Amino acid sequence: MASVLLSPQEERIEKNKGRVELKGREQKIYDSFQNSKSVVDVQRAKYFTESFKETEGQALSLRWAKALYNIAKKIDVVIDDSQLIVGRGGKQGKYGIIYPELDGCFLHQFVKQASSRIESPFEIAPEDIKIIEEEIAPYWQGKTYYEDFAHAMPKDVLKITYDPKDLFSSRFILNESSSMRSALQWVHDYKKGIDFGFEAIKAEAQKALDSLDEFDPHDTVDKAEFYESIIIVSDAIILWAKRHGDEAKRLAEIETDSNRRDELLEIARICYKVPAKPAETFHEALQAQWFIQMFSRLEQKTGATISNGRMDQYLYPYYEKDLKEGRITPEKAKELFRCVWLAMAQYQDLFVSPAGVKFHEGYAHWEAVTIGGVDEDGYDATNDLSYLLLEDKREFPLNYPDLAARVHAGSPERFLREIAITIKDGSGFPKLINDEEIIPILVSKGADFASANDYAVSGCTEVRMPNLDTFTTPCPFINLAAILELTLYNGRMLKYGDELLTIETGDATVFETYQDLENAFVAQEQYLLKQALRQQFVANRTRPKHFASPLGSSLHALCMKEGKDLHSEKIPGGFDAGFFDFIGFGTVADSLAAIKKCVYEDKTITWDELIESLKNNFEGAETIRQRLVNAPKYGNDDEYVDAIAKRIDREAVKFVSQYAKNIGIYMDLRYVSQSVNVPFGTVVGATPNGRFAETALSDGSSASQGADEHGPTAVLLSNYKTKNTNYNNRAARLLNIKLTPSSVAGDIGTKKLVQFIKSWRDLKLWHLQFNIINRETLLDAKAHPEKYRSLLVRVAGYSAYFVELSPNLQDDVLNRTAHDEIA
Repeated sequence: MASVLLSPQEERIEKNKGRVELKGREQKIYDSFQNSKSVVDVQRAKYFTESFKETEGQALSLRWAKALYNIAKKIDVVIDDSQLIVGRGGKQGKYGIIYPELDGCFLHQFVKQASSRIESPFEIAPEDIKIIEEEIAPYWQGKTYYEDFAHAMPKDVLKITYDPKDLFSSRFILNESSSMRSALQWVHDYKKGIDFGFEAIKAEAQKALDSLDEFDPHDTVDKAEFYESIIIVSDAIILWAKRHGDEAKRLAEIETDSNRRDELLEIARICYKVPAKPAETFHEALQAQWFIQMFSRLEQKTGATISNGRMDQYLYPYYEKDLKEGRITPEKAKELFRCVWLAMAQYQDLFVSPAGVKFHEGYAHWEAVTIGGVDEDGYDATNDLSYLLLEDKREFPLNYPDLAARVHAGSPERFLREIAITIKDGSGFPKLINDEEIIPILVSKGADFASANDYAVSGCTEVRMPNLDTFTTPCPFINLAAILELTLYNGRMLKYGDELLTIETGDATVFETYQDLENAFVAQEQYLLKQALRQQFVANRTRPKHFASPLGSSLHALCMKEGKDLHSEKIPGGFDAGFFDFIGFGTVADSLAAIKKCVYEDKTITWDELIESLKNNFEGAETIRQRLVNAPKYGNDDEYVDAIAKRIDREAVKFVSQYAKNIGIYMDLRYVSQSVNVPFGTVVGATPNGRFAETALSDGSSASQGADEHGPTAVLLSNYKTKNTNYNNRAARLLNIKLTPSSVAGDIGTKKLVQFIKSWRDLKLWHLQFNIINRETLLDAKAHPEKYRSLLVRVAGYSAYFVELSPNLQDDVLNRTAHDEIA
């Protein structure tokens, strides 16, 4: 690889022989866990279950708060050596947490397979297996959300969701995700918890409780129980923090190093203060934020975990004040941030269900840190902390946090340049989110401008408006390539034999015109959309019976005002926008274009030849496959195929615009694949774009792997031209762009990258992220993983260590087009 221009990340790996080189304290903490295996910690599940056994029959919000108090009182308190920011939810090293209330019905299966599964394996100690099998799993059998939801689903929806003969097996056609996590991705109002503290939140709840109308049963029962839960959970997080103070004080008493003893005493002082009382310094504010975030993980399994919100905004007053008063330096601030990032890296988001783990490979979790964007008044919000966080990401090569930069028309040139330089590092950060697309869409759906302007990135590519967003029910994934196969085989799929899965739309081989085929595809598309709405309706109705979030509710203005838990089906004044994901957009657009071109227009392939080739996975039909491969492809600014893609999109947004109101929410079309495009591909046979059976589908709104041949700008234009902007039932479009390091080399390369970002911004596309890496590096990493333990790649809204991905997902990243020119 000596003759190939390397990215800074590739240079580090080559120089350090794959080892991550950090400084002092950071190196000590990193070395303490980097080579450890991911282990299951059962404490949260054990103490949560223990409390639920004792509170049968009580209101769910009260049971949840009492369970959290039990956890706060009993869970081990661990302070890692050298750490300055404390609070963890499990064992030392890399650990994952079990949430049996969600999918405890899988636990018996999980303990047998956890350490051997291909995707994100976990080790479980024998004594913990015993606790799971004897104390936890038996209690939750028949009580989990997964079981309730599966049995509540209409039969025609069920058969395209799970195997009717095995409700624990997903069919990857219309895949629900509400049983994989207790809630969608989320962002708290950290400012409230940091600036006011939980003693004030407890007092707020007590005042509301005292003012309830004693003659109104809604007040004296529902609201009273809610406010009581807030009081209990406030006590719980305060107790948990103080226990960390006690442990820090104990460690200080036996510490022989005077510097570490002083650090521990300062940690104890801070833990006794926050998050009970308002923070006054940057260190206190950051510790309060981490306590809130970590206790949220003990509360529930949030999709993508709890994001960090706009850290450069709510922490800036503390940073600015400390700088002026000489309490902190930029380097000290970065050290404190890195203590948080290292604690974050040790938490491993554990998926018990078989489908869940396939959708979130590489131990993926997305604690997005949002920087930049506009303030509540619409003016640029970039500040010194925004630049410090970009600098920190370049200097500190870790997969956490997931840095996200908001870009708008008034973003400073320096900010765009610093973003470009950080992207050029090659580890996939930051991902970019476009104010020019997102804010108008939020306002068009009813958000006020101040809330829309103040959104934070949450999860892969999603956004949240703290104190206004209230919709938490996870939503479905729809396999577009399965829709295509259902069209080709008259409501059936090769994977599932002669079973009629959807509706019969006719024998494709006798369609006289391409329009007949496309109309049949749309009919299948609308059928799955109808079922997706029904599936979501059942999920929305079922979830409030199973989940509560007293901590999350305490940090939400509408919940506190209305006396309603965040997981309530409806909260007055709340912004209710869900979504469904289309998976395989590029795959299907390319396939339809290939049929139109080769079968109907050029007549170089007959329908019988096509179907026979697909059923045989192109065996003995390479000539036919090459004709299909050479047909027009999405991602090349080609109107021929982009018009087809736009109709796929239009029929979906038009359908949900008309019918989603029947379930009481916005139901937006999203193109965010995570790693779903890999398992979804395993149930789909060969497709008419030349893709082989059971291989990955295209990801997000990106082009099919290797199909974008006219440069990255053409990819942007295809994205732009396939949006139906006359509908506002639109959400995130995840867009991956892969560049070679040579394409962005030097100052000229930086300028080109900035200009590319501006073009993306001006086209009002939602999301953009990059892999800057050489193909040779990925091939060598696949062959010699021991040399590339620290190699980060951008997957889908998150970066992960390449060697921790399954072979199929590695191939997905490897096969994306690496553009040598950015113009």
